[in-house]
Amino acid sequence: MDGTIKAGEKLDEQTLTKRFGVSRTPIREALHELVSRSLAERVPYRGVLVVDITKERIEEMFEAMGEIEALCGRFAAERMTVSERIELEGLHKRMSDLAESGDATAYEAVNSQFHQLIFQSSHNAELIELANQLRLKLAPFRKSQLKSHTRMKRSNTEHEAIVSALLDRESKRAEKALRRHLMSAAAEVITTMS
Repeated sequence: MDGTIKAGEKLDEQTLTKRFGVSRTPIREALHELVSRSLAERVPYRGVLVVDITKERIEEMFEAMGEIEALCGRFAAERMTVSERIELEGLHKRMSDLAESGDATAYEAVNSQFHQLIFQSSHNAELIELANQLRLKLAPFRKSQLKSHTRMKRSNTEHEAIVSALLDRESKRAEKALRRHLMSAAAEVITTMS
């Protein structure tokens, strides 16, 4: 993520086992995870290579995530149970407190639960799976953008609009608020890349 290993470089199993002092099994699992998150790719006869994470690629991933989350939000506004709505309010309250105190690590953890609840509340297994796959790919980028106290507070304000729309069962407003929230996160990540 920090560019220590350049795009196109090979991630060699033997070298990595020696470097980290572990067997090949955890190295293979780690490489599989990197490939599944699109941070590396398996190339026939060459092995696992680090991919080039361009600004354009990140924009595309955030655009796709924005649309998937917006769709989850639209369905969630219509399908959320009373218990899910209560849980959503509770998570938002915790995030508000964490944003005030500036605890970025705890905020990120609750933020993940918040978005996961919205996915689950869509009550559509295929959509939930797609959302989780994209969220995994974007996790390294999303996490870095919440380290700024200003961004964390803005994120929390954006969550307020999302919660309000979901609690009011306003699907179009929820969809719009989630799309804006993801574009705001993308802007923060892309700005820090420049």
